[in-house]
Amino acid sequence: MSTANKTVSSLREAIINAVKAAQSEGLLPDAAMPEFTIETPADRSHGDLATNAAMVSARAFRSAPRKIAETIMQKLNLDGTGLERCEIAGPGFMNFFFSRTYYTSVLREIASEGKSYGRSDYGSGKRVLVEFVSANPTGPMHVGNARGGALGDTLSSVLEAAGYEVAREFYINDAGNQIEKFATSLEVRYLQLYKEGIEMPEDAYHGQDITDHAKAFAEINGDKYVEADSAERRKALVDFALPQNIEGLERDLLKYRIKYDRWFRESTLHNSGAVANVVKQLTEKGHTYEQDGAVWFKASEFGADKDFVLVRSNGLPTYVVPDIAYHYDKLVTRGFDKAIDVLGADHHGYVPRLKAALTALGVDASRLDVVLMQMVFLVKDGERVKLSKRSGKAITLVTLLDEIPIDAARFFFNLREANTPFEFDLDLAIDNSSQNPVYYVQYAHARICNIFKTLASEGIEPRECTDGELALLTAPEEIELINKLAALSDEITAAAKDYDPSRITRYVYDTATLFHKFYNACRVKNENEALMQARLNLCAAVRTVISNILDMFKITAPTSM
Repeated sequence: MSTANKTVSSLREAIINAVKAAQSEGLLPDAAMPEFTIETPADRSHGDLATNAAMVSARAFRSAPRKIAETIMQKLNLDGTGLERCEIAGPGFMNFFFSRTYYTSVLREIASEGKSYGRSDYGSGKRVLVEFVSANPTGPMHVGNARGGALGDTLSSVLEAAGYEVAREFYINDAGNQIEKFATSLEVRYLQLYKEGIEMPEDAYHGQDITDHAKAFAEINGDKYVEADSAERRKALVDFALPQNIEGLERDLLKYRIKYDRWFRESTLHNSGAVANVVKQLTEKGHTYEQDGAVWFKASEFGADKDFVLVRSNGLPTYVVPDIAYHYDKLVTRGFDKAIDVLGADHHGYVPRLKAALTALGVDASRLDVVLMQMVFLVKDGERVKLSKRSGKAITLVTLLDEIPIDAARFFFNLREANTPFEFDLDLAIDNSSQNPVYYVQYAHARICNIFKTLASEGIEPRECTDGELALLTAPEEIELINKLAALSDEITAAAKDYDPSRITRYVYDTATLFHKFYNACRVKNENEALMQARLNLCAAVRTVISNILDMFKITAPTSM
């Protein structure tokens, strides 16, 4: 438990004990004390912690809140809590102020825990499967996938830091309509190399990658498949091109610093009978009906807005059936406590259908959470752009990472909550100034490293400080900075609860801001050796926090810039 959380827990216990003491002396009636909150005030001049304990107890104790607060304060013992005093404000709010030992404890905790600082056991080791990107293997990944990759990978890291056991997974759609369309596209481009008058269907894939695959296939096989049976030809083309595309996806995502624990193929669900089993189970449970030769699921009975088709009249399952089977596999077959999907906002109507089917199959649908991600708009020279000037084609993940640093991509895509559209400023991403948020944070880390390097060149080395020396850190900028550092564990826990890594992005940016503010207001090197060492301890703590977060985001923590 972090110093900050220990302090809150100790204060809660002290308040409860004070109430019990007052009740034993007849100062308060013998009634159950209601639940109360302890919070950090927006304005720290009013206190470091505040509670509504007296306010919510007015009815139970049949007394005015301020009188209750005065009684509690009379019996309150703050020894060992990290708090030095209490003040009553307004009608009965109780405000508490940290003692010097609190700030000393925060710095000692950071120094002691190092790379583990900020982590917690909030998730209690529960197993979570995070599925993200899962781009169709029929072509290159686009900018939306770039946002989903940064979001999903960083969310996974945040959940790990919050005490969950996390697995990252990519779902390969290597079956179904998109593969049929892929086969058609490859077949047409291949035949066009040898025959005239063959037109590419409008709804096929027209990208250069399809043409390149067809040419590469022809270089190996020549016209061997021109007169072959179409099914044989299509299979040969897909078997040739699809593994290359999947290998390319893995290679590009590794460049983006994303490594999956598993690449799960949709085809395995078909081959194992899991897809057919979904329809069988739902039918046996009485949750389907036939209409116009198709099998329908009674989704409206399980919270969806309307029923939908599971099996078409031609006997082929619809796209949602393998998805149901896949999530059943996650939550039942493999037994994950929670499945989290990071999907585009266009999937909002799909989620209730999936949850309805899981409920009908006897699975607790609350174990599936979906993060819906809004669109990304690229901005250059102050205007939105759709094309890459270099290639003349839609910007893919690869072309984006060729144009901007990976650090910037991973940081920028986590600047906003997933449910908000995001304008990605390409010019800002490569700007080496304080206007660039990732540069600003990295510069804070490098600046601290430079402080230690410069002092070392002068023969000054940091050392462990006594409590009395650390107590010299009393400047407002120092106190504000330590308070920010103390909040890391709570910020990570909140980000894990909300599935919102952008909360940590904002936190580390604010930490960098407070450090720069401290650096400009408080001279680290000074004639008071004890104060200098205390400030070096503070600098080291800031460096640890920034480094831990950048490592969580898989972003470089430079030692010089």
